[in-house]
Amino acid sequence: MLPTTIRRHLLTASLVLLSAGPALAQEPLDGPKHPMQDPLLDHMVGSWKLAGRIAGQPAEHSVRAEWVLNHQFLHVHEKSNAPSKNGTTYEAMIFIGYDNTSERYVVHWLDIYGGRFSETLGYGKRDGNAIRLTFEYPDGPFHTTFLWEDASKSWRWEMDSKDANGQWKEFGRMTLTRVSAAVDH
Repeated sequence: MLPTTIRRHLLTASLVLLSAGPALAQEPLDGPKHPMQDPLLDHMVGSWKLAGRIAGQPAEHSVRAEWVLNHQFLHVHEKSNAPSKNGTTYEAMIFIGYDNTSERYVVHWLDIYGGRFSETLGYGKRDGNAIRLTFEYPDGPFHTTFLWEDASKSWRWEMDSKDANGQWKEFGRMTLTRVSAAVDH
């Protein structure tokens, strides 16, 4: 038989290991059992008219947003209502999620510019009613800010790019106003 002191140590060690079991088996912060809950982004769900200027040109787009993939991402479908001067019709599918482990938004912005630019993820933080995202594109950094205007129940999207001289330049300023009927894309 083991001496009393050794038995106590073994009992204590066993209790420590048993109590650590649940901590070791804890669920991850992210995954199917942790859908994204974001009251700010809930405001973006629905159909919108985007109007403003992009790259110095007037822009009018249709925007539709909905929660998808087990409420893990807000899917935003944006499409211009008319071709631009160069004949292209802009279209994007944007997926906004949240990385609970890193405590930041992650955005997949897929658009007509293809794989080279769509391989860049955006990351951002919330500050009040604004989510400021940074994309490190092949041609330089780019900021997109989604700002909820509670008084008017509208969104502002502000986009800025960094030029070759390291100066931030306005790329786009748009306002999203809600439309009552669904917008077909």
